[in-house]
Amino acid sequence: MIAKERWLRDTGYLKGGLICVFLVFLFMGCATAPGGLDPNIKGPQVVVQPDAVTLGVVSVTRTPIVFMGKGFQPDDSVFIELLGVDKKGEKVNVPIADANVDSNGCFTAKVSTLVKVTELLRAKIGSNKKMETAIIITQPTIPPGVYTAKVVSMESDAKADCKLTLMAPYSWDKFKDWVGVRKEKIIKK
Repeated sequence: MIAKERWLRDTGYLKGGLICVFLVFLFMGCATAPGGLDPNIKGPQVVVQPDAVTLGVVSVTRTPIVFMGKGFQPDDSVFIELLGVDKKGEKVNVPIADANVDSNGCFTAKVSTLVKVTELLRAKIGSNKKMETAIIITQPTIPPGVYTAKVVSMESDAKADCKLTLMAPYSWDKFKDWVGVRKEKIIKK
């Protein structure tokens, strides 16, 4: 009888502890809102969502990287490039997106899958033995780090920049890439 009461009391603590841990994680997930455009700034500005991406093949190709900006000349075009990317021992600027500015001076530019594969992963798109589209890895990815993404207006001299963090792949990213290799969606040479 005493053992049964002790067991009920111990499982009560376990359930209460699990509920507390769940609530902590719930509130941590709601703690901060993603960065956005500042309505108090009148000049050109840009943000990128997400501001950090891991360099796993599956993560990069499936994560939409979107630049949003405002304060540019209406009906203009913008060009976005990453500054200071190390390519064959040289620091170069790599173009990653472009967009048309709407009549309110705002734009949204999505980085295409082709640019993600060729510039961020430094890979190629080809076919596997089943004639399905596959990503062919022949060299290391862009070095992890914090890069400046610069937006340049085509017709005016408006410019803005933001930071994009590229991180080394986590274990989960490596596992997803391993599954991609097993399914022949990723080919390593």
